Amino acid sequence: MRRRAFIAFVSGAALWPAVARAQHRFKIGLLDTGIGAYFTVPFISKLEELGYVEGKNIAIERKNAEGTVERLNDFAADLVRQQVDVIVTIGTPAAFAAKQGTSTIPIVLGANSDPVGVGLVASLARPGGNATGTSLMAPELSAKRLDILRTLEPGISRFAMLWDSSNPGMAQRVHETEIAADQSHVLIHTVGPRNFDELEAAFAELLSQRPDAVLVTTEAFTRRYRAQILGFVNNNKLPAMFEESSWVEAGGLMSYGPDYQETFRTAAILVDKILKGARPGDLPIEQPTAFELVLNLKTAKAIGHEIPPSMLALSNRVIE
Repeated sequence: MRRRAFIAFVSGAALWPAVARAQHRFKIGLLDTGIGAYFTVPFISKLEELGYVEGKNIAIERKNAEGTVERLNDFAADLVRQQVDVIVTIGTPAAFAAKQGTSTIPIVLGANSDPVGVGLVASLARPGGNATGTSLMAPELSAKRLDILRTLEPGISRFAMLWDSSNPGMAQRVHETEIAADQSHVLIHTVGPRNFDELEAAFAELLSQRPDAVLVTTEAFTRRYRAQILGFVNNNKLPAMFEESSWVEAGGLMSYGPDYQETFRTAAILVDKILKGARPGDLPIEQPTAFELVLNLKTAKAIGHEIPPSMLALSNRVIE
């Protein structure tokens, strides 16, 4: 073999592993307790910023349980059979299904309420095992939501909280809210429907209790019945606090919480690190650092509650 041809051959051989890696198509599994479109858009957008384009160097297998938790184990098992490179979960039930399905495939927990409290990871700093992700837990968040509602109307003293009691990730959220209510010397009544019939019964129970204001958790179940929940609180002129701004955009009165879309952009960054070789158990769980207050003035007027100037000044966004 002539020297020039030999050098070209050797150089090409040396470059081959890098070329192979660049052309490799990763497969990402999205395991969603609910429907997921709201969360997957920022996730995929961030992946594209990081150089991952669906149909080119990544494939995305979507599994949406649409609020039917019983389907999640089968979906997780299917993703394992497909040998995806990483599973991204949306919601605590999906996270449990993924953890039950595999101890080897990396898992990124997207917008998980309390991964340490429910036993999904060992700690926030060093999750251990095959999982990392993002957490929505933040100190004093529940107390802050109560304070904002009391700013709306200082005489408010009777609260209700609507949540899905079948979701283990929400139990800590409810517990924290109960502690905050006790410290603020206000009453709180919780209702935890798990299906549509129980939701109807919960509405009747709330009417009999007649709270001054309602807090609604954000999860697959409440998102599935968002129209019914918004119709109930607005038709009965109950000021309601939500955890995520899409509820306010759909007609809710107010929300206070982390930027959920930013949370899923962070999940994409974690996926990128894992695909580049990082061990998920060594990547700290990311927590939110910025929170936003969103108000809907049209809804406030419709239910007969004027937003005080002090609250408007604190808001990050106002929908008119």
